[in-house]
Amino acid sequence: MRLPCPICGERDRREFYYQGEAVALDRPAPDADERAWDDYLHNRDNPAGETRDLWYHDGGCGSWLVVHRNTITHEVYSAELARDVKGRMK
Repeated sequence: MRLPCPICGERDRREFYYQGEAVALDRPAPDADERAWDDYLHNRDNPAGETRDLWYHDGGCGSWLVVHRNTITHEVYSAELARDVKGRMK
């Protein structure tokens, strides 16, 4: 699979570190209870089909990306810098 880094261009996915679904951008408040933090840190969905995932370009520019892709077909629809997406994610 190849991912389109907005800064470096299209790259092999081995240059990236997969972090999980992009809703991980929505961290609990610092004073949230243990259940909220436990859920945030340890529970993840594993959907089949279209996803929006958080990836780190470890072997390149060091940017965090939100990648819109299909886990069944491996088609990658788009990738955006996470800093540009964070305010729009809900």
